[in-house]
Amino acid sequence: MRELQFAIPVRIVPTPNQPVEEIYGVEQAMDFLSEWPTGKQGKLYQTAFNACFGASVGVATAEDACRAFAAFCRASGIMAKDMMRPRKRGDDPEMLPV
Repeated sequence: MRELQFAIPVRIVPTPNQPVEEIYGVEQAMDFLSEWPTGKQGKLYQTAFNACFGASVGVATAEDACRAFAAFCRASGIMAKDMMRPRKRGDDPEMLPV
């Protein structure tokens, strides 16, 4: 299942004034998304969930899932301030700051 691990964990702060949590892979991201409040689920949530599910069944990559999950976290305001965003295809190989 190593292929379902994110190259860089997604660092989040799901509740203000709480410690940073790290999401290491597709399964952990899906667990987090499954607990997200129904009333707050929008297009980015669905995109992240679909990407993670797709990776879990082999029709998407863990990199795609990581990118979608990170975008959801960033837009939802739960991404840790020190999180480096996953690189886009064609970016410099270094991680780029958020």
